[in-house]
Amino acid sequence: MTAKKTWCTAFAVYIQPKILSMIALGFSAGLPYLLIFSTLSAWLRDEGVERSVIGFFSWVSVTYSIKIIWSPIVDKVRLPIISRFLGQRRSWMLVAQLGIITGLIGMANADSHTQLTTIAACAMLVAFCSATQDVSIDAFRIESTVTEYQGAMAAMYVLGYRLALLVAGAGSFYIAEFFDWHTAYFVMAAAMSFGVMTTLCLNSPAVENTIASISKNTFLTQVRNAVIDPFTDFFTRQGHVGWLILVLIAIYKMSDVTMGVMANPFYLDLGFNKKDIAEISKIFGFFMTIAGAALGGVFVVRYGVMRPLLFGAIATASTNLLFAALANTKPDLALLAGVISADNLSGGFATAVFIAYLSGLTGSGHTATQYALFSSLMTFPAQLLGGFSGVIVDKFGYINFFIYASSIGLPAILLVFWFWRREYRLSIGN
Repeated sequence: MTAKKTWCTAFAVYIQPKILSMIALGFSAGLPYLLIFSTLSAWLRDEGVERSVIGFFSWVSVTYSIKIIWSPIVDKVRLPIISRFLGQRRSWMLVAQLGIITGLIGMANADSHTQLTTIAACAMLVAFCSATQDVSIDAFRIESTVTEYQGAMAAMYVLGYRLALLVAGAGSFYIAEFFDWHTAYFVMAAAMSFGVMTTLCLNSPAVENTIASISKNTFLTQVRNAVIDPFTDFFTRQGHVGWLILVLIAIYKMSDVTMGVMANPFYLDLGFNKKDIAEISKIFGFFMTIAGAALGGVFVVRYGVMRPLLFGAIATASTNLLFAALANTKPDLALLAGVISADNLSGGFATAVFIAYLSGLTGSGHTATQYALFSSLMTFPAQLLGGFSGVIVDKFGYINFFIYASSIGLPAILLVFWFWRREYRLSIGN
């Protein structure tokens, strides 16, 4: 029997170099996301780009939702030459990071008034390379250490990712306020060097799950195991309600994502400067999101998943109405802080609970694949709908837009309530 570790021994895992390196890799993974989403929306709006065009730009982030399409290539195909020196995982990580840097430099060099197509193309390159980097880092993390340390690896990765969101969000706003948006994106491209240096300094996993060449039958077997079996397993366990579960996954985040596309343009149009947005929305809001996520975790432990899931859906939809009220007032920093606090608390709470719900849906032997499929379904429809948010604002105004964003959360509330009642009836044997 393995001896039980003391608390000191358990915490000592965080000083291991390979585990600490996940902070830099998490930072490298998180930095590009806001730069092609909300930060990009703020830049374009600050330069006078129409809101309808900004809304369509948000479709670039859909790339993250469909990365499962090319993830088998990243997982199995060895890059020529470079993989001899870095191994498969690190070679894909490095190529993806260099692609992100190239895309960010291209965006920084483009004129937002005359080269929107160039910005869009470079943003798409950043999104594709960033999603590819996510796949390769996940594989590297899993293969780099034993299962016992995966929790610590994931914790350090999340820390780095959250720090990157601060830099790409608040950091970009500060730089743009005192210099300009082009300088901000050049600095962000330079910040990606942390990931590049870490990738070059790390050791490759002792065993990498790669195949240089495979037979046709083996390939077809792998396709069946990776794509078909996870679906059949899910519907075998969930039965006829499986389709309703997939619908819930697709619509649960719609209200939150739809509102988020227009958040930064709304703050700017309301009269707040970039420094105010950085301090309140990005930094202060960041800590409120963390607090909401922590609260969500406690509620799941205390009450199970379904009741907190219902509360999260109601809170997310309800806080969008606060933005409608904010749109009808003069700029007020205290009021902005209050609304953002409520929105980020509810968003963090709902996200933590929803992740717990999705994790509980996965089956043994298909955990990674099913969770990847669930997460894609969770984001793709919401991002697709969010692309039209600028059109709605231009046609109906911000107040009606936020009411609309709140109302599209109603189906999720009703569906969660139905599942909660169904679970309750099953628990009492009716």
